[in-house]
Amino acid sequence: MTAEQNTTTAPLTAAAVESALLSFLAERLKTTVTADQDIFSEGLVSSMFAMQLVVHLEEEYDIAIVGPALKLDNFRTVGAMTEMVMELHGAPDAVDGA
Repeated sequence: MTAEQNTTTAPLTAAAVESALLSFLAERLKTTVTADQDIFSEGLVSSMFAMQLVVHLEEEYDIAIVGPALKLDNFRTVGAMTEMVMELHGAPDAVDGA
């Protein structure tokens, strides 16, 4: 068994998702955002970037964002995106959403 085969993936946590999203957005938007900052109302995100964000979340967390999950409110803030990722991923510390 190689060392690579022996590694285990850490469980997905809301804190890890939030941290990764904050880093991703800071890198892409070239500005710091907070977990509760509405990136759409502040004009930080274009419609093209919104689609890139959907693809990023799907690929990074192995989820499918379709149907009811594909609504603007789920992408307004890092907190909302984190909650959606946790719910779609079926993570144990997912927060019940509306």
